[in-house]
Amino acid sequence: MNVLPFEKQCRVIAAITEGCSLRSTSRLVDVDKNTTISLQLKVGEACARLHDSIMRDLNVSLLELDEAWSFIGKKQKRVEHGDPAEMGDAYVWIGMDATNKAIISYVVGKRTADNANELAADLRARILNRPQITTDGLTAYIDAIDRAFGIDVDYAMLQKQYAAVAGNDAAHRYSPGAIIGVEKQVITGNPKRSKISTSFVERQNLTLRMGIRRMTRLTNAYSKRLRNHEAAIALHIAHYNLCRVHETLRVTPAMALGVTDHVWTIGELIRKAMDAPSVPPAPIAPVRPPPLPRDAQTGLLVGRKPFTLRIIPGGKIGSKRPARRSNH
Repeated sequence: MNVLPFEKQCRVIAAITEGCSLRSTSRLVDVDKNTTISLQLKVGEACARLHDSIMRDLNVSLLELDEAWSFIGKKQKRVEHGDPAEMGDAYVWIGMDATNKAIISYVVGKRTADNANELAADLRARILNRPQITTDGLTAYIDAIDRAFGIDVDYAMLQKQYAAVAGNDAAHRYSPGAIIGVEKQVITGNPKRSKISTSFVERQNLTLRMGIRRMTRLTNAYSKRLRNHEAAIALHIAHYNLCRVHETLRVTPAMALGVTDHVWTIGELIRKAMDAPSVPPAPIAPVRPPPLPRDAQTGLLVGRKPFTLRIIPGGKIGSKRPARRSNH
């Protein structure tokens, strides 16, 4: 069986991580398209195992969570009855360290409560300390973070209000309107209001779309299978954390986080990813039942009648015990 030389493997992965499509990469490196697809899939899945093994036991003070939209095969409105379940929307859920700009956890899937729970539980399993978390207004985050972190978190939501924009052209259809209001809502704990923000993780969405060709809007380079989509995202995140020097930090996010002490090359990333052991799934925090509704004024459970305490006179309160007899 023919094996692609390692130098060409590095060139292929380098081109893909710079945002080139599979076809353009094949032309640039002079490699068959199927070989390029197979290499990206193999290295991407290895990078997922590498990320799972090294991004553990972390101390993260600020976390920002968000979802970036993409799709598999066809857009959601084109999905028909009988299509595979993976067809349609495929969001990239990201938990990002806002201080060190590192991606701590990510999940690829639908925009459902189950994936919100998976992201929150994975974050809890990787972080040792009590973090401050900010999310957008997606209500699924409230229950997910409560189940994973309980009261051991400072959590707030940032809800942005946008002005409606007339028109249905691409410039308006894929861009939000002007922001007319921002509301900061504290959910749990005592988060610092000055740190309630999702700016860094929203900027990360642009990095995703620039670095992963299949995430570009209005393109025919979209993913046809969920497995390839997940591998491409895993490859990008491993390269972003370990190989790419952040312009502000002047080091890679993994170096700023203390996971590694040097900038990785593409060759080192491939070698170490291929050697990464398969780590058993991180233990998921026990599922806590949702809190029971309480009356806003009295604080009592809804439907529960108020009660009073009545002291019954009598009993042995204040009585003295008889002294013990001594034989001495």
